[in-house]
Order: sequence, then structure tokens, then C-alpha cells
Amino acid sequence: MKLLFDLFPILLFFVAYKLVDIYAATAVAIAASFAQIGWLKLRSRPVEPMQWAGLAIIAVFGGLTLLWQDETFIKWKPTVLYGLFAAVLGGGRLFFGRDLIKAAMGSQLVLPDPVWRKLNLAWMLFFAVMAVLNLAVAYGFSTDTWVSFKLFGTLGLTLAFVVAQAFYVSRFIEEEKP
Repeated sequence: MKLLFDLFPILLFFVAYKLVDIYAATAVAIAASFAQIGWLKLRSRPVEPMQWAGLAIIAVFGGLTLLWQDETFIKWKPTVLYGLFAAVLGGGRLFFGRDLIKAAMGSQLVLPDPVWRKLNLAWMLFFAVMAVLNLAVAYGFSTDTWVSFKLFGTLGLTLAFVVAQAFYVSRFIEEEKP
């Protein structure tokens, strides 16, 4: 359910792009992102820091796209977001000695610290690769291809990565001590 909730703005972006154009899609994505945060606040649910960051990035890059009528800005949005994720994960480890993946998921899984470090590094590298891949598709292919990649390509790659991580992690899961 959370995955569908997180995909909500991307799905609406895709539909609006197919029905109208990139600018309508951008406006829809901005509105959907604000609606998402508003829904969480209305339901008294916590808004994660990365959700706030995503909202800020779509508002800025989407706003610039609409203001300047230049699709380059919205094409950079995923790269900036993925780059931010990679930097936060790397910075947490480098500057604070913390694996933020463990901080986010440690209450759900008990794993040895070296495994958490590898997971943190894997996610950091995944986000860095996704940032570069987004730019490669944005500049190497048509806008139509980029929009399809943004929904289907990134979703497929993310799901494949999550499944691979699940197989890796399953070897190390420790039983909780009573």
C-alpha cells in the first residue's frame, strides 16, 4: 500500500503526460505531491524527512519547468532526488558513523552491523546509479521515452534491487532475543 501511495504522483504525472503534455503532467505531479503530504498531515501521520525533500524538489524543479516552459528542469528532478538520497546515506556513514538504512529499518530487522554497512553502501550506490541513469535517458532519448522510463524503468529497477536485497538479507536475519 505504501508503494502505491509513493507512486501516486508518478502515476498521475504519466497519465497527464499521455493525455496532455509535459507541462500539465508537471503541474499534476506538483499538486499530487502537495496532496500526498496534506493527506498524511490530515490523518495525523508522520511525514518522513525524505518526503518533505521530495516535495521541495518537485515544487522547485516543477515550478521552474512551468515558469520557464522548459522540460529540462523536471527531467533533472529524479537525478537531484536520487543524488540527495545517495548523499544522505553516504554522509550519514562518513560523517556520523551511522548507517541510515539501519536507522530506518532496524526496528523491523535484526542484522549484524557489517550487513547493515553493506546494505547502506548498496543503497547509496543504487541511488547514485539511478541518478546517472536518469540523466542518460533524459538526454539520450525522447521526452516520451524518458516519461515511460520514469514510471516503468525506475519502478522495475527498484523492485529488482529490493528483491535482490531481500535475498541477500535473508541469509543474515537473526532471531530476536527474548
